[in-house]
Amino acid sequence: MRRCAVPLGAFCLLLGGLGSSLLAAGPPAAPATTSSSTATVVTSAAPSILVVSGHGWGHGLGLSQWGAYGYAKHGWTFDKILAHYYTGTTLGPAKVSSVRVLLSSGKKVTLESPGPWSVVDATGAKTPLDPGPLVLKAKLAIASHPDLQPPLTFAAAQPLLVKKTAYRGRIKVSSDGKALQVIDTLPLETYLKGVVPAEMPSAWPPEALEAQAVAARSYALANLTAGKAFDLYGDTRSQVFGGVPAESPAASAAVDATKGQVVLYNGKVANTLFFSTSGGRTASAAEATGIAVPYLVPVADPYDTASPYHDWGPMLLDAGIVAKELKLASPIADLQASSGPSGRVKSLTVVSDDESQVTMTGNQVRGALELRSTWFTPALLQLLPRSKTITYGGAVSLTGRARGVETVSLEEKAFGLGWAPAGELLLDGNGAFATIVRPQTATQYRLAWGNVRAGLAKIAVAVRVDATIQHGAASGTTRPAVANAAVELQWSADGTTGWQTVATSTTDASGAFALTAPGADPGSYRARVAPGHGLAPGLSKISCC
Repeated sequence: MRRCAVPLGAFCLLLGGLGSSLLAAGPPAAPATTSSSTATVVTSAAPSILVVSGHGWGHGLGLSQWGAYGYAKHGWTFDKILAHYYTGTTLGPAKVSSVRVLLSSGKKVTLESPGPWSVVDATGAKTPLDPGPLVLKAKLAIASHPDLQPPLTFAAAQPLLVKKTAYRGRIKVSSDGKALQVIDTLPLETYLKGVVPAEMPSAWPPEALEAQAVAARSYALANLTAGKAFDLYGDTRSQVFGGVPAESPAASAAVDATKGQVVLYNGKVANTLFFSTSGGRTASAAEATGIAVPYLVPVADPYDTASPYHDWGPMLLDAGIVAKELKLASPIADLQASSGPSGRVKSLTVVSDDESQVTMTGNQVRGALELRSTWFTPALLQLLPRSKTITYGGAVSLTGRARGVETVSLEEKAFGLGWAPAGELLLDGNGAFATIVRPQTATQYRLAWGNVRAGLAKIAVAVRVDATIQHGAASGTTRPAVANAAVELQWSADGTTGWQTVATSTTDASGAFALTAPGADPGSYRARVAPGHGLAPGLSKISCC
């Protein structure tokens, strides 16, 4: 599976070079990230959140590796597994016995041999080389053998090292004067022994590995390059080719057991796409690419449940950042997804508050957001304001929207306490809501939907200060009544700036206070009380004398 890890603003169509998947995860294990566990609460404090949950990993076409694992565990043979995922196909012999694999391209490459090796130049002259490393640059000259004519082909009785990785076969190095190409020519079966264990765990059942071997062999031959000096790339542009370090006895045995066999449709090698996890059902080529392929049609995948990625999410994304990257001038207001027959998203339209919108294909969304598949469900959760201070006894309206969800509730966390339910929110026809809260102390609020906790509204509560101030003497009370709260009598010449503390005291057990300034200078006075205990400082009305 070709993956594109790209910034949100740069979209990549994932259906180019679709053949192989990432190495499927090992036998069933707990996923490493909290976002893929339905039991773990996932949170984001951003005021507007995109929530994405889905199924499967990969493009969904052809053989599901985790599904093949499940079928093999249930006694299916490799040929039966292949026939299930590639509808209407048969097995037959491959007509190609060797391949040329591009290992490297660049301005410099280091080759090395632990034993004697040789080089053959363009004239056919063969020159022995001593063991050790050899650094080649764009001019493709060997100092100890200046007469050699490029391209140069290296061979040895043992594998040769290219950039410290051992490869079997003959290594050909060519140059256009600016950059080198390093190409490994080797038997098809030898190539596959470095591919299969890089695509599927070698500890998996033999029948699954054998199905993978035939799929990898077929995919390679169905996707040979045209007009190039090589047949295949050594990376995800074709299939991951790990060379000797990737080889394993189990994978090699699977290649040997299926030697020369490929998947055929109407006598031609099938383009046997494969991927990690289907989520329960594969997709069709017509749905995913718009081009129907008779053997790439949806099939049930009941044993795919073994995969830790059968279901994934929720993933939480800051909707504000998404809107900015999509060049939307205002916040996201809605998400409108269109799905194909398999449930995978064909297109997603992102609508902003000013009704501007951006529409992307499911594959573009997958690449932009780095989702595991196009089989996903989006939702939008928003909670405002982010912060506000009210006076004790007052109220605040929390507003927002919840699109793509049926119900959503509110949670609160008052000062000194933990999170607690605060009631279900009433959504209108557009998913908008508004609710009044009357916190008694500093309280945080957030939205709760399933195991998602989104948004964070921080409401500070200032103590209410009622005071009578005359001739520099102040007396009054606080609400709520807080004992031993610090009280300041403050003075300002103009009543707006330069406030100075001219007297201090504390509240008594009933929250009352009284204090007098040493001198009654002309100007404005106010009382300030700082109680703490989850209450913000409060100010009395200004008194002028």
